[in-house]
Amino acid sequence: MITNFIPELWSSEILMALRAQLVFAQPGLVNRDYEGDITQAGDTVHIITIGDPGVRDYTPGADITWDELSDSEQTLVVDQKKYFAFKVDDVNKRQAAGDFTAAAGVNTAYGMSSAVDTYISGLMNAASTQLTGATSAAPLALASTSPNDAYDKLIVPLRSAMSKAKIPLTGRYLVVNSDVYGLLLRDSRFIKVNESGSEDGLRNGQVGRIAGFDVFESQTCPVDATSSDPVVIAGHPMGLTFADQLVEVEARRLENRFGDGIRGLHVYGGKVIRSAAFHSAVVAVS
Repeated sequence: MITNFIPELWSSEILMALRAQLVFAQPGLVNRDYEGDITQAGDTVHIITIGDPGVRDYTPGADITWDELSDSEQTLVVDQKKYFAFKVDDVNKRQAAGDFTAAAGVNTAYGMSSAVDTYISGLMNAASTQLTGATSAAPLALASTSPNDAYDKLIVPLRSAMSKAKIPLTGRYLVVNSDVYGLLLRDSRFIKVNESGSEDGLRNGQVGRIAGFDVFESQTCPVDATSSDPVVIAGHPMGLTFADQLVEVEARRLENRFGDGIRGLHVYGGKVIRSAAFHSAVVAVS
């Protein structure tokens, strides 16, 4: 039996390792404002949104207009379920050096974080407004020999689209794949994260800043279903809420083997609550 196994501790460590790997689903790219107490798949978080009162000119001596506040409800359903289960043979356990459970926890978290990021980036992509000239039907061509094109043809138009949608300047981010990141590295306007003079930006996958965007590199950027080209996502954390929980981690003695089994269940869900916060561009770097 795995005598040094403490489910609560291992569960916490796996969840911390998971969150250390997330890019799209990390705080700062999504919010966890409505996470509540998530205990199992199927739990629902109710999100109430209050309408904006009108702002009018005031005329002394004239009656004012009273607005009736309205509200709307959205629901975040924790309907995504992923599990892990692996066995440890007694012989292999005796021959292993070091803490194999810690290494297994990190590897498990890496696989789960990839699944979560793929899910969240898919929600963002589906809700986003595609940039004119960078769509599924006509991807934006960026030449590797012209790195300035990334700024002029991609970054600036995305910034304008976000501003026209009245998305706050503070908190904007851009998630790119390795090819686009390579172009940005060759542009003097791109500020690398290690040259920014700030320690606040050292978040998962953050590589720098440009045109008011915190820039992140991710290997789980969406791939456009029509063109098969990668998608760059511009967003703001107010646009999507996320909730997750590692609800069960347990060790058990295997009945038909000389060994132990460790398994766990991770449940999560995301909800786009402001689609205007997401803009995207289908790009083809050649």
